[in-house]
Amino acid sequence: MNTSMETETQGNYNTRRRKGKATLPLFLSIWMLLIASGVIGAIWYTDQIKQNITTEVSQQTAKQIAAMQAKYEAQLKGMETSFSSEITKVQGKVDALNQLLEFSKDNASSKTDNSNKLYTQINEVKKRLAQLQKDLDVLK
Repeated sequence: MNTSMETETQGNYNTRRRKGKATLPLFLSIWMLLIASGVIGAIWYTDQIKQNITTEVSQQTAKQIAAMQAKYEAQLKGMETSFSSEITKVQGKVDALNQLLEFSKDNASSKTDNSNKLYTQINEVKKRLAQLQKDLDVLK
């Protein structure tokens, strides 16, 4: 009787041992599957976050560029207006000086000194007008 019981116990032990050996590869396979799915999930999540950040940054950059462009255009228009008014004023002065010079030439006698001073002043105003015109052209 002992031998039959020993055989039975030994048989049960062997079947349990086989089940334990079969369970280990199954456990390792499931464990590897979980790890792989975690890695794939992490990669997918980081890609989603990266896309969201890229979209947000590009939108913010576009808004900032538009604001800077509007500000630049406003400044440019303001400078152009101020230069135009300055040029108009200088042109008026040049015309007035030209009239005075013509009047001086007509009334000139031995006093050519005044005529020379007016001519010098007109040349200086013309130079300033040319410089303002260059500055306006650069701004455009």
